[in-house]
Amino acid sequence: MPCGPKDRLMYQTALINNAKLFAVAPMMDWTDRHCRYFHRLLTREALLYTEMVVADAIIHGDVARHLDFDAVEHPLALQIGGSQSEKLVHAAKAGTQWGYREINLNVGCPSDRVQSGTFGACLMREPELVARCVAAMKDAVDIPITVKCRIGVDDQDARDALFRMTDAVFEKGCDALWVHARKAWLKGLSPKENRDVPPLDYPLVGQLKGAYPDHFIGINGGILTPETGTEILNINPAASLNGIMIGRAAYQNPAILAKVDELYGGCTLQKINLEQVCQAMMEYTGRHLKNGGRVHHVTRHMIGLFQGQPGARRYRQILSVDAAHADADERVIERAFAAVQDISHAA
Repeated sequence: MPCGPKDRLMYQTALINNAKLFAVAPMMDWTDRHCRYFHRLLTREALLYTEMVVADAIIHGDVARHLDFDAVEHPLALQIGGSQSEKLVHAAKAGTQWGYREINLNVGCPSDRVQSGTFGACLMREPELVARCVAAMKDAVDIPITVKCRIGVDDQDARDALFRMTDAVFEKGCDALWVHARKAWLKGLSPKENRDVPPLDYPLVGQLKGAYPDHFIGINGGILTPETGTEILNINPAASLNGIMIGRAAYQNPAILAKVDELYGGCTLQKINLEQVCQAMMEYTGRHLKNGGRVHHVTRHMIGLFQGQPGARRYRQILSVDAAHADADERVIERAFAAVQDISHAA
């Protein structure tokens, strides 16, 4: 089956055809445009997300710096943060004009900076406000408006919080809900701890899907590979979830993305063509350098590619140390890939 970018109706199409979507989660400081370009070389089918961009940054900041991307990154969604509908509408319109396929509202980030702005995970306490924001964006743009949330925060009853949020946003036309299957603890845990310490509750998200069989619900949190993701989709045998979203595992071990197109897109399994990846990233990095960038802006996202393989340590060393030199150029990528091949052959 041919593989390629999904259209604007991807969520409706997935529901009608009972197709399962795979997404790489939005991750602050990680899923920038360089990371996404690299990931797209490994999978054509995965839905990619930007880092969260605060609506105020789009309104008052350098729009191109926040929103520019390479067309090959599609299908690509813009995640925005905020809680004032007029600002979110401005950001959603900007995202649409720049060519994004989806606008996703962050209702899950637990950082102090996000809390001080009264958005992110703290919005789990205000489902009606989130719903009004969704409705305003739906009225303003013609691309999917989606939400990514937690199952609750702090001492909330998780089932009640999650179901109230879901009911509120779906009533206003939310096209899809991605659920990180943990609570967020806004007091007492750091953002890093919030990614590991609160226990996962996959069955609760499965119950949610059972209550909303005609709506797209995807699951995120603690999923390590596309293969284990296919098992979690059926956590509720009576109502299969519609999508899997993987975050840190896809970033730290990006080679797992090579399985996505086969498992979720119905494509023939293709081995990663390392020569093509190397050449593409060299060309991309060369363009970035001509635009005033640095090599390590790109290579820091590539460090995990050979995790667990002979030569991985030397590969990481070249991309993390050599690439940081002021006079480094795109050839550092070629040397890193060559080091892996040399050690593999020697082994």
